Amino acid sequence: MKKSGFLEGTIIATAAIVITKILGMLYVIPFYAMVGVQGSALYAYAYNIYVIFLDISSAGLPVAISKIIKEYNTLGMMDAKVRAYKLGKKIINFVSIAAFIILFVFAENIAYLIIGDLQGGNTISDVAFVIRCVSFAILVIPFLSVSKGYLQGHNIINISSMSQVIEQVVRISVILGGSFLALKVFHLSLRTSVGIAVFGAFVGGLAAILYILTNMRRHKKELSLTNDVKKDAITNKEIVKKIASYAIPFIIIDVAVSLYNFIDMVLISRTMTSLGFDAHTTEFITSSVVTWSGKISMVVNSIAMGLTVSLIPNIVEAFTLKKWSLVESRLNKAMQIILVVCIPMVVGISLLAKPIWSIFYGYSDIDLGGLVLGVYIFISLVANLYMVTSSTLQSLNKFKTVYITTLIGYLLNATLDVPFMLICYHLGFEPFIGAVFASIIGYTFSVLSALYILKKDHHLKYQTTFKMFGKIIIPTLIMIAIVLLLKFILPLNLISKASCIFYVGIVSILGAVVYLVVSYKMGILTTVFGKEYLNKIIKKITFNKINFNK
Repeated sequence: MKKSGFLEGTIIATAAIVITKILGMLYVIPFYAMVGVQGSALYAYAYNIYVIFLDISSAGLPVAISKIIKEYNTLGMMDAKVRAYKLGKKIINFVSIAAFIILFVFAENIAYLIIGDLQGGNTISDVAFVIRCVSFAILVIPFLSVSKGYLQGHNIINISSMSQVIEQVVRISVILGGSFLALKVFHLSLRTSVGIAVFGAFVGGLAAILYILTNMRRHKKELSLTNDVKKDAITNKEIVKKIASYAIPFIIIDVAVSLYNFIDMVLISRTMTSLGFDAHTTEFITSSVVTWSGKISMVVNSIAMGLTVSLIPNIVEAFTLKKWSLVESRLNKAMQIILVVCIPMVVGISLLAKPIWSIFYGYSDIDLGGLVLGVYIFISLVANLYMVTSSTLQSLNKFKTVYITTLIGYLLNATLDVPFMLICYHLGFEPFIGAVFASIIGYTFSVLSALYILKKDHHLKYQTTFKMFGKIIIPTLIMIAIVLLLKFILPLNLISKASCIFYVGIVSILGAVVYLVVSYKMGILTTVFGKEYLNKIIKKITFNKINFNK
């Protein structure tokens, strides 16, 4: 069973997440076309509340288990490591069943909280039905997450990453196949079709669990899952306490991220309704902000997700050995990777928002949809930085700091949402822009606060990252100039998906090439990724035709 180093683990985890996110992006094209604005809004309502309950029941455990396993492994405490895994499974079973019951029983109350008295669109009964359908996934996904955490704690990234791909492939198969059969073959209702689609999360989770458990059984000895492990003096009570102390902050972080979306969903819907917008526009904007723009920005978000999978156990190891210089270098490296990769992606998607929206969701409502995506995508950048800095705080056991920075950031978002929306409306802008700005402010505060406290308490320095950010501005500006020039030269028919795909493909490839070449010439890529590893990637991409070491 192959173990991965920090950078290799990051690449593997990020690649798997990127693949799953790309699949998650692509399936929305036929799905959105089948269910339309009303069906897609119904899907968004169920999915966003499901994510919150999923975070409550399992978000903290995989990273907490990963952290504990890495800690015990470093100290050579194999028995405690295994017991932590088994106790984690017992805890997650209890919590997930409780979350499922709450979500299933109180589905109608939750539905009313989401849409209120909205008339002319989805009903409370419709929303409650799909919430109940998706609630079954809560019974399987949390169990899967604990096993992933155990593998990640051993730096075994490939198996847990592959399980994500399997889960996504099966889930999407159910979403598209089930929706098609329900609507086009059996001519069932729209809500039944969406209910089947969200139930796909349950089926995908089962498939991934089977894959994970099969591989773990094959490598029992390597994973210390045999009965011949030497007993440790640590008690189960101590382990449970450690699991709770590690998991709760992670849960808070992930729930906070989900709550950003949920609070936007509720407040955007309620505010636009109070301002007199019709049900179609309100549901379109709400679902576009909290779900469908997010589907496109998944590739950007996956960078931080892949980083944290490898970053957390590596920072825990450095922290356990009190190697603060290593903690500093790994945090800076993570932030630099995000800046180098995400800034051009975010800027590029914003510039090409209209044709990208047309590719995924069609020409209808293209102006509003393109505007939503063009503004919303910038949340991805600050959200990625937030994820990495918060994960670092948690890895260093700075839980109080996590609570404070996250809570204040969330409260800023919730407090500023409605005022900013009203200001934008009265200034002649779309109200949702105010909600997006509020989210960006909330995330930014949390990131800057976390970095300040790490600097104050542990004397971490970020000069290399700040310098890197300054350097990145140059290739980004050159890329923007190229993209804007190409927008004037190349023909574009927003009604035609083929035209939009060709246009986006040409512009994004040329823009990316320009950015990468300028970045390489400036030494940005070699500084962040290392010349040896960068050359290894280039050789693989070019089938050994280009080798910069020669």
